[in-house]
Formats: sequence, structure tokens, C-alpha cells
Amino acid sequence: MIIGIVIAVVALVALLLASKSVKIAREYQRLVLFRLGRAIGTRGPGIVFLNPATDRTTLVDLREQYLEVPHQTAITKDNAPISIDFIVFYKVVDPSMSVLAVGNFAGAALNVAATTLRSVVGDMPLDDVLSKREATNAALRVRLDEVTERWGVKVTNVEVREVNPPPGVQEAMTRQMSAERTRRAQVTEAEGSKSAAILQAEGQQQAAVLAAEGQKQANVLAADGERQAALLRAQGYSSALGTIFEVAKTLDENTLALQYLDTLRQIGMSPSTKFVIPMEVGSIVQGIRGLVAAQAQQGGRAPAPAPAVATVPAELDAPTANGSDPAS
Repeated sequence: MIIGIVIAVVALVALLLASKSVKIAREYQRLVLFRLGRAIGTRGPGIVFLNPATDRTTLVDLREQYLEVPHQTAITKDNAPISIDFIVFYKVVDPSMSVLAVGNFAGAALNVAATTLRSVVGDMPLDDVLSKREATNAALRVRLDEVTERWGVKVTNVEVREVNPPPGVQEAMTRQMSAERTRRAQVTEAEGSKSAAILQAEGQQQAAVLAAEGQKQANVLAADGERQAALLRAQGYSSALGTIFEVAKTLDENTLALQYLDTLRQIGMSPSTKFVIPMEVGSIVQGIRGLVAAQAQQGGRAPAPAPAVATVPAELDAPTANGSDPAS
């Protein structure tokens, strides 16, 4: 019975010693080994065998971590109070120094970040703090990295999350934003009106040019048409004159005299109150007498006596005093 109890106790002690002698470190972890209180380096990843009597370890995480810095009030270069909160991203690059050089990295980093923020913001005016966040982030990262480098920690990034100016500044910013938007709207409207006026003027100019070109072409076509029409009329008149001339060459005096009398008869049938009696009516009558005599001789009859032809005085063709024309 006693031997069994002893064996059980020995086995339990062996298990405890075995659990203390073996450590397993993951890929992103390192073990800082202390032997008899002295740091002798890092171990891992994988299985690490230890002497449970003399060795002690501290586990260090190599993954990137972050710290949230709460709202900090700082004074800008132009004496404007402002509240800022930001996030610090960091990772351990030297596990031994991160354990040996600083006791509480998170607390130390928070305090360093707060003081660094006040230093950086104090060198910048309010407008730059509000508008140039990239410059603020870069300045904070460089300042914090200078401090944390001796702790074996690398600050990878700093991001300003929220910037809260005082209420008076916020109201002024709101008014400024409203005025700026109004100005942009007026500028945009003016540019639109200008563009519209320019387009309208260009359209009117193009329309006038097109209208002038159309009128020019119409005038050219009309002139060409009139020229061709006049040419055709002249050709027709010339052809008519030629035809008349050809026909006139085949006529004798008797035919012309008869046509002359027929023309006088048509004039006499006109409702006009004015008669035109040609002065050569005597010669016309003589021609008719000769024609009648020739016809009579051919028929074996004596010619009839010629009618007397009176000389028409010139007064018959002149208007009377009261403006009426004399009747024949």
C-alpha cells in the first residue's frame, strides 16, 4: 500500500516536471529565456525544452498590434484648442528588448503618444490640422518611432480618427462652407450663362452665314435662270424674225397691200375713238386700182373708176381743245 502511494507521488511529480520542461511556441510567438535570472536569448517557434529548476520564460507576440489613444486636447500654433483621438499600429521587432527595455509597453506607448500629439499639433495651425491629416499622421509616426525604437518596437502607422474643433470654430467653419458653396454655385451659374451665350452667338453666326450662302446661291441660280431665259427669248425672237423674213421674200406687192387693208379694217373695228390714217393711203389705193385693173383685163371687162382719195389733213390726228379725239 505504502509502495503504491510512493509510486503515484513520484509519477505525479514526474508529470509536473515534464510539463515544466517542455514549452511549445507558435509561429508568431517567441520565448525570451531567463536562466538563473539572466537573459540568454530567445527560443521558438516549435518545441522548447527547459530546465524547470533554473529556467524561466516570457512569451512575446510578434504580430502587429494597435493602441487606441483616447481624446487628447491640444493647442494649435494659432492658439486654438482642439480634441484629437488616433490609433497607433506597432509590432515587436526585437523580443528581448521589448521585455528587457520596458516594463509596460502599452502604458508607456499611450503616454508617449499623448505628449507627442501635443508637440506635433503645437507646431501646426488649425487649418493644417483639419485639412492635412496625412502630414499629421506622418509626423506622429516619426516621433513615436524615434521613442519606441529603443524598446525593440516598430511603429508601423498612425491614423488620426477624429478631430473636434471648439464650437465657435465649428460655427465659423459652417458659415465658411456655406459661403464657399454659394460662391461656387454663383460661379457655376455664371459659367453656364457664359457658355450658353457663347453657344447662342455661335449658332446665330452660323445661321447667318448659312442664310447668306443660301441667298447667294439663290441669287446665282436666279441670275443664271434669267440669263438662260433671255437667251432663249432672244433665240426665239431671232428664229421668228428669220421665219418672217423668209416668208416676206415670197410675197408680192398685192399681197402686202391686201394685208395692209386688212390691218386698217381691224383698226377701224376697234372701240377706240382715235383713228390713225397713214399718209401713204393714196399709194395704197393706187396699188389696189392697179390690182383691180389687172383682174378686169384678165376677165375682159373695163376697169371700174377709181375712188377719189381725199387728202387727210393733219388736224385729224391732233386732239381737240376739250381733250376729246375727233371721229373719222
